[in-house]
Amino acid sequence: RAVSRLPGVEQCRVSATEGSVRLSLDVGKGQVSRASSVLENLGHSPEADWVSVVGLTPREVATRLGIERRALRSSLMDIPGVLNVRLDDGKIELQRLWLSDMGLRAISEQRLDKILGSDYNLVPSKSSKLRPDQIRLLGAAMTVPLILGVIAIEQIHAIPDMMAAMIGIFGVLFAGYQMFQEALASIQNRVLGFQILTSLAVFGAVYLQEWAEALMVVGLVGFAAHLEERALFRARESMQGGLDRLPRRARLLESRPAESEGRKLNVMQPASRSLTMAHCHDEELTPVEAIEPGDMVEVRSGEVVPVDGTIIEGSGSIDRAPLTGEPMPILVKAGDLVEAGLVLVRGPLVIRAQAGGDDTRLSSLIDLVRQYRDQPTRTQSAIESFTAIWVPLVMIGAPVIGFLVADSSSEAMLNATLLLWVVSCPCSLLLAAPVPHAAALSSASASGLVARGGDVLEAAAGVELALLDKTGTLTSGQPRMTGLFVSEEENEHRVLQIAAGLEQRSNHPYARSILALAEERSLKASNVIDLTDGDAGVSGKLRGQEVMLGRADWLLEHGVEIPLDVDSALAGSRKAGHGSSVLAIDGRAVATFGFAHDDAREGVDELIAALRANNVTVEILSGDEQASVEAFAKPLGIPSASCRGGVDPEGKAQWVSERSKARRTMMAGDGFNDAGALAAADVGVAVGSGEQVNLDAA
Repeated sequence: RAVSRLPGVEQCRVSATEGSVRLSLDVGKGQVSRASSVLENLGHSPEADWVSVVGLTPREVATRLGIERRALRSSLMDIPGVLNVRLDDGKIELQRLWLSDMGLRAISEQRLDKILGSDYNLVPSKSSKLRPDQIRLLGAAMTVPLILGVIAIEQIHAIPDMMAAMIGIFGVLFAGYQMFQEALASIQNRVLGFQILTSLAVFGAVYLQEWAEALMVVGLVGFAAHLEERALFRARESMQGGLDRLPRRARLLESRPAESEGRKLNVMQPASRSLTMAHCHDEELTPVEAIEPGDMVEVRSGEVVPVDGTIIEGSGSIDRAPLTGEPMPILVKAGDLVEAGLVLVRGPLVIRAQAGGDDTRLSSLIDLVRQYRDQPTRTQSAIESFTAIWVPLVMIGAPVIGFLVADSSSEAMLNATLLLWVVSCPCSLLLAAPVPHAAALSSASASGLVARGGDVLEAAAGVELALLDKTGTLTSGQPRMTGLFVSEEENEHRVLQIAAGLEQRSNHPYARSILALAEERSLKASNVIDLTDGDAGVSGKLRGQEVMLGRADWLLEHGVEIPLDVDSALAGSRKAGHGSSVLAIDGRAVATFGFAHDDAREGVDELIAALRANNVTVEILSGDEQASVEAFAKPLGIPSASCRGGVDPEGKAQWVSERSKARRTMMAGDGFNDAGALAAADVGVAVGSGEQVNLDAA
């Protein structure tokens, strides 16, 4: 709220979990340095790096410009991207943000050159000073021996009381300096926080010469702030990078006309005008921010698609499971739409970009995650509401009560007011959360659970509705081989060796199952050469014979004969709802592999039973087809009415958000299609083997 009131600030969004502040600022009306100063005074110092100006001193620059030292600092603070300026010890130090906007960055450099001239260099600043958080912790630790010393002095009558006063004043000023600074900033910015109340309590204790009480308050405030900052830092550290699934660079195949070159980022390299993939080299990777609609982008096997667009050349398969919950990769060809963030299992493809960077569907999903995640929790909202009422009530109510209950003397009224301020200090609240939370987090960690904070564990204890994703959460997310049928003319060992030889360079889920089975049986893959990927399979040569492995319809298109016994085995797999691959040698099918896509993870039955035993309603929320979801849920005893299939990521988030209005919800998922829903739930559970983006959301 304090930042939002500043001139030029159009929007301010604070994310405690990211440790970031996002500003929309009109630089013609306001300064980012002013916003940074307000946040720093409130106890939230920016983590931007400092740089030193080499070759110039503050005196030299101020003399050349004909201005005072204070005016020089103000001029530097006016530069876009400059957060803070230090002019001391004969040197100039700047704390700067990296500006992604090239135009704004150019303006910033021009203004800096205008003030400093052209004969200077910027180097990283090295400082041996203690950070504010280190000073706070040191001060809090010092209060313990100081309190013991004050108590001892008060018991020993031979030592004058002045000694206790000197120790108390020193400890209060050193350990409470930041608290007093934050309280003053809160008043200046019309934000009433607990720092005001704790500061009043300390002032009251000092006036009443209750030195131990004063030291205890500043010590508790320091320790509580340290525990809170440490918990947030650990959470941010463990979640670093999850919302960065979208590639930062793309392989641009066709350069744009010369008139658009000026809009490119300066790190771009010119690319060939030809659409031929062979002409594209790694050094031609282009920042995704520079990709415009209509640009041609190449994506190779195993890479993440960097843009939303239409395939114009090539075919392959894409793993859509993270986005839709489909357990198997789907085939894509020219004319099909693909979306950023999905993995190309087999390619390559040439894509005509329709959207890139912040305009992709993945980016909108990430924005949705941030929107839900940064909403205050119920506990946080309750604390804020309590603070908004309690602080002004105590500030105003204490003098009123002091006036009413005290006798006519002003000293008695003042003493009563100060006593009320002291006893109204929320010392119990300062430790009521950090201590039990720390114990609960340690216990959870020992059980293999990583929680963002103790408030999450509190919320989990009151969950009433559990919404569970299917693919990758309740299921393994990977196909499991259910059977291998081999015709009479072949044997299992040879069939497995040939299949392993065909799949040895593939990253298809079926390939991993086949290779795992061959390794389990200690079988060496056959030396298949001339491997060629097809639309729905792979082919090669083995000692002069053509061998093929893939879908039955793909083999039929290539003239492969499927005998009755193999066809019967295929029909059995289809009836069971399983996938299958067929192996053919010299145009004749000789074996079929069956795969189950929706096998339940070990312990799922026990999980559902445990949730129900704790009066938690269980529902399945999945992007997979409704029929598939219901078929999976039936053996688990989950009725069809509690199954929702075919739900897209935005739909999941909306559904969970609506359900959370009436009941305390828990959402568990593994793909980034679940990220918005995880953030919208009261408790989000990211399955450890799933997407890192879910750790951010949960």
